[in-house]
Amino acid sequence: MQQALEKQIVFQDHKEAYSLLGERDEFLQAMRDNFDCQFISRGDRIEILGEACMVEPAAKVLEELQYLYRQGTTITMHEVRYGIGLVKGGKGEALHTLFGDTILVTSRGRHVRPKTLGQRLYLDTIRRNSITFGIGPAGTGKTYLAVVMAVAALRNKEVNKIILTRPAVEAGERLGFLPGDLQDKVDPYLRPLYDALQDILGQDTYQKFMAKGIIEIAPLAYMRGRTLEDAFIILDEAQNTTDKQMKMFLTRLGFGSRMVVTGDLGQVDLPRGVTSGLREASEVLKGVKGIGIVRMAPMDVIRHEVVTRIVEAYGDWEAKKKKAKAKAEAERQGKA
Repeated sequence: MQQALEKQIVFQDHKEAYSLLGERDEFLQAMRDNFDCQFISRGDRIEILGEACMVEPAAKVLEELQYLYRQGTTITMHEVRYGIGLVKGGKGEALHTLFGDTILVTSRGRHVRPKTLGQRLYLDTIRRNSITFGIGPAGTGKTYLAVVMAVAALRNKEVNKIILTRPAVEAGERLGFLPGDLQDKVDPYLRPLYDALQDILGQDTYQKFMAKGIIEIAPLAYMRGRTLEDAFIILDEAQNTTDKQMKMFLTRLGFGSRMVVTGDLGQVDLPRGVTSGLREASEVLKGVKGIGIVRMAPMDVIRHEVVTRIVEAYGDWEAKKKKAKAKAEAERQGKA
């Protein structure tokens, strides 16, 4: 029989208690749903009562959330559910270091940190390699974290400029029919990169860096024939590159530069029969020294929890379609 245990978590003030327990105690309810013990809220503290095997991990989650809050992070349901998942999965020791790794502070004073183990692996891989592939579903932070690492490298004077590019698949890389100058033509395709930079740097610094050419944003077609040195280069939406475009881009890498290639192989918009350059490169370059490949999962999605369920549902649907297709093909060959 398990020994009964009681633990207390003491809050600094009412604001901290509200932030850790959630609006209308929604975070506290998530704890109750996952740990079979009593949670008794008493003003500036919460008491956890029950068997030690439940009380200790529950207290661990709350203590780490409290640490995260005191480091300046706004607690959301993601931190609560992900923290619970790590502790219940026997990875509680990773929780403290995961939440404590600040990459940089944005212009608005927000601390940017990895929010999942997949994100931390992604960041570590970028630090260790000249070229990193970040592959995963929407909402896993692939693009945003790549931009964060680029800005950090620029601030630390590891590079002299940031180059951001993306294939303009819908226009077939032929942008001439769109009105305006080059910047106007590529804006619709590169807006997610603009938004990330403005969020991290602030509008004034962003505009200044753009004017000085410290930040360069261009469609993938404009990378041909260049050697990119002392730069941090990001290729976004790489699932929509062809095999030739991908090879062209990767061979632009010059001395003192780093590349990050991001994409979601579940959202390929290329014409039927055209091989995704990202899919091919992730197989061809597997195990090549200096190149890291990180595959992120639905559990790394940092958006509304319904988005995670959508990603998982579509993944299951695609898997069922592939299985049915393979079965039909096997039956067809058996009859032939």
